[in-house]
Amino acid sequence: LVDYVLSDTRGSLGLFLPELALIGTIILMLLLRIGTVTRRLLPTWLLALLGSAVALALSAPWIFFAAPREEIFTGLLVYDSFTVFFRSLLVFFALLFVILTRISGIPDEEDAADFYTLVLGAVLGMCLMASANHLLMIFLAVEMASVPSYVLAGMLKGRRQSSEAALKYAIYGAGAAGVMLYGISLIAGITGSAHLPTIAARLAAGAASEGPLVLLLGGLMILVGLAFKLSAVPFHFWCPDVFEGASAEVNAFLSVASKAAALALLVRVAIGVSSVSPEPVPAQVVQPAEAATEVVQAMAGPSSAAQQERLQRIRTLISYVIAVMAAVTCTFGNLAAYGQTNIKRLLAYSTIAHAGYMMMPVAAGLALMSADPVASQKAFASMLLYVGIYVFMNLGAFAIVAFLRNTIFSEEIDDYAGLITGSPGIVVCFGAILFSLIGLPPLAGFLGKLVIFAGLVDAKMYTLLFIGGINTAISLFYYLRVVKVMTMDPEPDRRGAASFSMLSVGGLYVAVITAPVLFLILQWNGLNQWALAACQHLFG
Repeated sequence: LVDYVLSDTRGSLGLFLPELALIGTIILMLLLRIGTVTRRLLPTWLLALLGSAVALALSAPWIFFAAPREEIFTGLLVYDSFTVFFRSLLVFFALLFVILTRISGIPDEEDAADFYTLVLGAVLGMCLMASANHLLMIFLAVEMASVPSYVLAGMLKGRRQSSEAALKYAIYGAGAAGVMLYGISLIAGITGSAHLPTIAARLAAGAASEGPLVLLLGGLMILVGLAFKLSAVPFHFWCPDVFEGASAEVNAFLSVASKAAALALLVRVAIGVSSVSPEPVPAQVVQPAEAATEVVQAMAGPSSAAQQERLQRIRTLISYVIAVMAAVTCTFGNLAAYGQTNIKRLLAYSTIAHAGYMMMPVAAGLALMSADPVASQKAFASMLLYVGIYVFMNLGAFAIVAFLRNTIFSEEIDDYAGLITGSPGIVVCFGAILFSLIGLPPLAGFLGKLVIFAGLVDAKMYTLLFIGGINTAISLFYYLRVVKVMTMDPEPDRRGAASFSMLSVGGLYVAVITAPVLFLILQWNGLNQWALAACQHLFG
């Protein structure tokens, strides 16, 4: 057993290099902060930037975008094109995020080492979430991503709202983690395994008949933990308060990276426990025996019609639950955004609504897996495409909020009145991003929603399609209200001569982030092919 574990671990390291780069960067940042001279020679922000760039280069999505499925670290993680996509997306976002924080001035030099250590630590946990293949690894990855996020929410020292945000986030997170862990124990107890493919094989063999209600309860408890990370209704309560109390920069991190990783994990779990690969894929699973530890060979081989029928029922149930949660989440998020006067709270409810949109293709993909695997792959690919677009939309929105905070010293929507007069460039960029969040053509957000709705049509989920369309129309009004305030309302006298120049470093950053929102639609076919390749080995 020891020889096998050591051999498998050594063989897995080559597929774990991006995460090792992040780990090495974190250790180096902690060591360099000890000396004053070393901190001046190599600032922590620069080290974090270099570490993210190295991790992206090692991930090499341009080479491994169609990587076949391979279990690593004795089945705890899985490496495939889906892993490569999300890992690359997360470290690329980390790179853009570090640049944003350096330009905006948060954190200050005193807190920089702590801040970037927490950021890279959270990104590491999110990368593990995207490749988790074992229930215990799922829990560890979620907590590794969550705990640094709690601290990041309270990084604005001396502000009561920031401390309150961190406390609320931590309390809600601890509760969700406890519920999720109990659900994991129920699933593992009934099936006798924590390895997702083994769980699927045993459910196909009829393990669900031993305790169907316990299995259902365990699955719902695991979903609670994932819904918390997604800020999906009814586990969204922390989101508006945390976003209002934390800095706009941290909000960008929480709204993009955290949701992307949670979506990846939702897909991993939903497919992992409800599908058996048609190809025999041995997975070494360590399980406790009466006196020692034995290695059990879990073979995912060809299944009978009865076994496939059992798994199809499980997929259908998961699909319905996710579909209902998606519909309620996007509806609540859009309706609650109407009465907001603070731009960060408005964008918080916007992220809740978009979590609902991004859950829709997951439900469609699960519903189509047996009937039409090609259409199912397209549905999951539409989620990946939307997540990639969402990175630029939400990062751009919160970057603009951060730069305007530094310019007019306010985050209230009414204080944006008349910004078009003194800062026309940033108003145009903000307007383009808000229109893209609505889903108006020809912006990138339109492309994202179009492919999602096409997947719903393939799955014949017309009710969910109708709800998505109605919510898109609803969101038009509160996004346009912000544009109307910036362009049509009179400029307040108290603002003075404060203005934001697009010729500054911050202006260049905003322009670079906004450009993909405007022009990604020109390369939609290439992006779609990349997303399809990322889902090629997602299921058998």
